[in-house]
Amino acid sequence: MGLLDFLNNEGDKKPAAPAQPAAGGTDFFGNSNAANTANSAAAGTSYTVVSGDSLSKIAKNHYGDAAKWHQIYEANKAIIGSNPDHIEVGQELTLPSI
Repeated sequence: MGLLDFLNNEGDKKPAAPAQPAAGGTDFFGNSNAANTANSAAAGTSYTVVSGDSLSKIAKNHYGDAAKWHQIYEANKAIIGSNPDHIEVGQELTLPSI
């Protein structure tokens, strides 16, 4: 292979972009993309309260911003009750996707 073998008449071509799955389609394994996205966004992440936790500490650790404790409280009002300062060890909270 010589030095000039790299030259061609096609110029600088960009590589083809990977195909994006259509909305509502299926992935390689036949799973529905729309259903998986909707379920994961709605479900969020599960978190078990440990000793010393507060909603602001959980928000700081999970989201990087303690001020986002309101989103955790709103998603778990039925479990926590009317006082967001009163969470109990062992409670299963849902951490919503933000």
